[in-house]
Amino acid sequence: MWWDLMTFVVNDKCVNCMHTDCVSVCPVDCFYEGPNMLVINPDECIDCGLCVSECPVDAITDEDDADPYWLEMNAKLSYHPGWEMIDEQKPPMEGHEDAAKIENKKDLLRIDFVAI
Repeated sequence: MWWDLMTFVVNDKCVNCMHTDCVSVCPVDCFYEGPNMLVINPDECIDCGLCVSECPVDAITDEDDADPYWLEMNAKLSYHPGWEMIDEQKPPMEGHEDAAKIENKKDLLRIDFVAI
């Protein structure tokens, strides 16, 4: 299945923060940017792990530690036409300091335009 291919997963800690330190170290450009979070394409990630330590909010986890919901969201959203590959660092979202304090941000993920 598709999740057998995934090595690292972006979780809800990225929602409304979107630090992009991770994309600047990714050797294969497997990050995709949505309205308020990043995801990793499971077919492009090579399991190098360089991104994990770069995330200041610990939003990137190994697939073994990932919530199945985020496994699915990374796989589906990385292929959505509205989510584009990102390979350059950008400033985090406005209000990221406050967003980083919120736990369980699944309901804050903006996917209303995505048919999943």
